[in-house]
Amino acid sequence: MTDWLDFIEQEKQQAYFKQLTAFVEGERLAGKTIYPAEQDVLNAFLLTPLKDVRVVILGQDPYHGAGQAHGLSFSIASDIKLPPSLKNIYKALALDDETFTPPTHGNLTAWAKQGVMLLNTVLTVEAGKAHSHAKKGWELFTDKAIELLNANNESIVFMLWGAHAQQKEKMIDGNKHCILKSVHPSPLSAHRGFFECQHFSKANAYLQKANKQTITWQL
Repeated sequence: MTDWLDFIEQEKQQAYFKQLTAFVEGERLAGKTIYPAEQDVLNAFLLTPLKDVRVVILGQDPYHGAGQAHGLSFSIASDIKLPPSLKNIYKALALDDETFTPPTHGNLTAWAKQGVMLLNTVLTVEAGKAHSHAKKGWELFTDKAIELLNANNESIVFMLWGAHAQQKEKMIDGNKHCILKSVHPSPLSAHRGFFECQHFSKANAYLQKANKQTITWQL
């Protein structure tokens, strides 16, 4: 497998993916608002080529508020108010790295272009209804993506935040890659250890040891 486009084409031929596509298209045709926009659904794959992935930050499903989701986990379009989870990520980063200045925008595209794959476990959602597209097939698609990363690449840092993300741990070889786990950055759980997790400096220390380019977290 040479790139994500090969992987996506291969999965599109599978029965589960055809059913998934039919479901999402049907929801859009029925007049429901589905996030992100159709052209943004696979942005995590389009912005971070398979061979370049050095870090994976796993989220749950896209933001379900107007104009927020654009296909990258935890990231929002530049002109949208920061959601609480992202504010908490910035807070954790500032505690981890005293030189980090939390930006006023929430667009994490600059991370994606450095090899940080911002992947949700489910890639679409109905407006205002969190988890509405769970168990429709996306989980299998993202399982396969992680299996491919695990087999294809060396020394990736996987940041698994919260129970949904941690379900993917069984597909990752901990001897070949670095697995960092914490509670989710949501306000409901972040106070239980997320702020102190130091995942960003730990990721860069691991990448440096593996002779890989570190990530510039400052946006």
